[in-house]
Amino acid sequence: MKIIHGMAAVAFLGAAVALQAQAPAAAESTPTADEIVAKHIEAIGGKAAISQVKSLTIESSTSVMGNDAPTVTTVVDGVGYKNETDFNGTKIVQCYNDKGGWMVNPMAGASDPTPMPEDQYNQGKGQIYVGGPLYDYAAKGSKVELMGKDGNAYKIKLTSKENAETTFLIDGTSYLITAAMGKAKMQDQDVDITTKFSDYRKTDAGYMIPYAMDIDLGQFQLSVAVKKVEVNKTIDPAVFQMPKAAEAPKPAM
Repeated sequence: MKIIHGMAAVAFLGAAVALQAQAPAAAESTPTADEIVAKHIEAIGGKAAISQVKSLTIESSTSVMGNDAPTVTTVVDGVGYKNETDFNGTKIVQCYNDKGGWMVNPMAGASDPTPMPEDQYNQGKGQIYVGGPLYDYAAKGSKVELMGKDGNAYKIKLTSKENAETTFLIDGTSYLITAAMGKAKMQDQDVDITTKFSDYRKTDAGYMIPYAMDIDLGQFQLSVAVKKVEVNKTIDPAVFQMPKAAEAPKPAM
């Protein structure tokens, strides 16, 4: 009888071990939105490097419908963002500051500086900050939410205090932003805009930025290739203020 009981005990232990082996491994815990954003900030250089960058001057080439247009982007942290593109002799300007935005687009019939619609300003004003809208987002009154995954990328929705929404795809390995999706107004129509980012490189301060951007505006697409980046160049904040419209020439006497 002792032998039989012993064999039964061995069989029971063997079955328990087998069941344990067949049990699925505990699922890895999903990081929170805050944790993902924190890893992204570290991936682009960390707070120490980002805080050293007070201004950025970026020279790039914008390709639109087979034409290359030189572009200069100027950012002073927390003060303003200005993008100027020379398209076949026509200068297109888009500018944000901490109080409002304005633009010049002769191709859309706006040859003089024109105030930017409020919803367009709210959607894009996060560009005035070095580090992007996810950097120090809570202090700016924004909130983040994890919307699941798209392949290996985490989908993080950022909602600003004005309720402007942007969804970022953050790579689950590098924690760099690979795409951003939002809405904008074009000719009084709401359009979905998707921007894909790649070719990240470090600036002299250790802050990392993408050198290639592909922008899908629905009706047309454009690509931006960065050529040169200057960090902490002295920039007059006045460049972000909307200039007065040119006066019409006086009739000849």
